[in-house]
Amino acid sequence: MNILISNDDGFHAEGIQTLARALRQAGHRVTLIAPDRNRTAASSCLTLTEPLRVHAFDEFNYAVIAGTPADCVHLALNGLFLNDFDIVISGINHGANLGDDVVYSGTVAAALEGRYLPLPSIAVSLVGRKGEDKYHGILFGKNHFETAARVVVDLLPKLKEGMVTQREILNINVPDLPYEQLKGVKITHLGKRSPAAEIVKTNDPRGGCVYWLGANGVAIDERKGTDFAAINQDCVSITPLQADMTAYKTLESLQSLCSK
Repeated sequence: MNILISNDDGFHAEGIQTLARALRQAGHRVTLIAPDRNRTAASSCLTLTEPLRVHAFDEFNYAVIAGTPADCVHLALNGLFLNDFDIVISGINHGANLGDDVVYSGTVAAALEGRYLPLPSIAVSLVGRKGEDKYHGILFGKNHFETAARVVVDLLPKLKEGMVTQREILNINVPDLPYEQLKGVKITHLGKRSPAAEIVKTNDPRGGCVYWLGANGVAIDERKGTDFAAINQDCVSITPLQADMTAYKTLESLQSLCSK
């Protein structure tokens, strides 16, 4: 396959470099284009008010200076490269993209930019173990990025055109475990998190007031069938996502707003 990969953790992140090596070793043609720095939670932001600069390390590796994940894939698919790609793979993200995370995720956003290609784009994330505080996704110590890479390599031969509806992508979350300890693959829907923790107010060295955003919310819907539940069972979670954010179940109930 002719594969375009990107991420939101930056060009030099361990996750994307592990993914690139694994795909190339599997015989795929891989072009890597990613932000030159960490752009976590950039969502689908595009840079429209200033030009973008692209640094080429070689024919297959590029960094976009101060660009977002969406910028990277947008550039790649709209004239930066002459070759036609079969699929976009975004990741391996350093942490979870479960439930409400997908709204903010630069990893998911990069995959969504590839939604017009023949095969369904993939966002893949490595998920840390859940602690007693019920937080998911935080990575500590040595991580098993090679496990997530192998999951992707194994999945690619199974993908077919028309497998998902046009403009849909696959959001994959992989437990941070050795490959042999995975307990299967589950097709899931998004769970839910609680609202984020309160902001943290502090002072800079000159006494000025600054704010840090609080931590992600904890899982509040991890019922059977959710992405959270799959991860809790040490299974790979595959969730189909769509760009169409219309709340179809609410369309009819809103018709009363149009009545005279």
